Amino acid sequence: MKGPRARRGTRQERTAPQSTGPMQSFLKPVEILSDDQVESIHRASLRVLNETGIEIMSPKARAFFKAAGADVDQSNDRVRLAPELVEGSIATCPSEWIFHARNPARNVPIGGSWLTYCNATTPPYVSGPNLPRQPGSFETFKQSVQLCQALGEVHFFYGYPVEPQDLPVSSRHLDAYHTLATQTDKVWRAYAMSDMTDALVMAQIARGVDAEQFVREPSLMLNCNTNSPLRIDEAMCDGLIAMSGLGQPVVISAFTMAGAMAPVTMAGALVEQNAECLAGMMLTQLVKPGAPVVYGAFTSNVHMKSGAVALGTPEYAQAAIAGGQLARRYGVPYKSSNVNSSNAPDAQGAYESMNALWATHMGHCNIMAHGIGWLESGLTFSFEKAVIDAEMLRMMQAFLKPMDLSDEALGVEAIARVGPGGYFFGDELTLDRYETAFWEPRLSDWKPYDGWVEAGSKIASTRAGDIATQLMDGFEAPPMEPGIREELDAYVAKRKEELA
Repeated sequence: MKGPRARRGTRQERTAPQSTGPMQSFLKPVEILSDDQVESIHRASLRVLNETGIEIMSPKARAFFKAAGADVDQSNDRVRLAPELVEGSIATCPSEWIFHARNPARNVPIGGSWLTYCNATTPPYVSGPNLPRQPGSFETFKQSVQLCQALGEVHFFYGYPVEPQDLPVSSRHLDAYHTLATQTDKVWRAYAMSDMTDALVMAQIARGVDAEQFVREPSLMLNCNTNSPLRIDEAMCDGLIAMSGLGQPVVISAFTMAGAMAPVTMAGALVEQNAECLAGMMLTQLVKPGAPVVYGAFTSNVHMKSGAVALGTPEYAQAAIAGGQLARRYGVPYKSSNVNSSNAPDAQGAYESMNALWATHMGHCNIMAHGIGWLESGLTFSFEKAVIDAEMLRMMQAFLKPMDLSDEALGVEAIARVGPGGYFFGDELTLDRYETAFWEPRLSDWKPYDGWVEAGSKIASTRAGDIATQLMDGFEAPPMEPGIREELDAYVAKRKEELA
């Protein structure tokens, strides 16, 4: 066996594991349904929209449907959609686009085989190291934004990581959007309001672009939640209309819990989810053909003994994979979620989340909502769970990297050099690659037991809390041009005066 030899490359110090941005999966999507079964759900969904219909609570939205030829009953807001009308309308939905951040290095590709991760969205409570579970405040909101900015596994903000409940409701969105625009250089999502002007103007100011470029380059996202079963409220519809009209992407997200807001069978829940998504997708295209839209799935089951929402379940995993098949059936990007029902950042939270993560990744989820920090079925944002989730997402990204099968990597020469009974620690292939050969944890502790005890016997949630604290203590806001910051500040101040 040869001894150590000169390095071929420059040694790179690895003081901390480096995370990656959005990546493409080289794996084919897993399919839990046959093509015939997908078509069965599609046809059943069209029957629901045609025969039962969907309640559209916005007069503006009903006018779009009526102009397109839908059967609109103004007495009860019920809209019935013929199959050919639905299929013809959604044919213009785009399959991929780029989501533009104020920092071009943070632009996010949406669709195709791209996988992107986001934060947990709008939990009313927050918890963390030395922070017992409590209602979210503006201070904890800012801290959560800073943590999500610091974690490279968050590719864009899917709304507020925690609701800042101490701010006035009428102007809360101004402070929250201002924080998202200034404390992060990633793309962010607005909330559905009948008047979307504030979100649209602030996103455009933050990017420093004119109106034409803003429309041409999607820069702000909206989540349009359906009110299952079969209802979309006025604020959601009007927010969708404003966003789609300006070419900004809208996620149509159906929250269909089998046994509660949807039939008790998972097939029935998927039919309802699909019908609601199709109606919302159709509205985006009636407003503006080619407007970017995302198929958003959130189907799981309830615990039939208590009525509680159950997330990260086997049924959730099945529905997540099936949802991806349906989204691909329509040629649109797919949103799913990293979820769990644990009340603490413990083993239950980890294994339920990992069950969801495997399903969403194997089902080719393009947008991972609630990717980090989600606890208590979405009621709490946990700083510790955010770091634990980020570690699991890093593991998923490492798993999805193609294996190196180059001639050198096949190791025939290394095996010959070492020979029978030898060891590979000192072989030249090891010396060339040992620094970057394997995934390096940020959170996991691989010390022997005695070393772990000597270091304080810290369990994963404690170590995660330490990491979260370090990231927030060392946070520095990304730079912003002074003129843009002044314009944002002035806009928020003016609007607060108007809303007072």
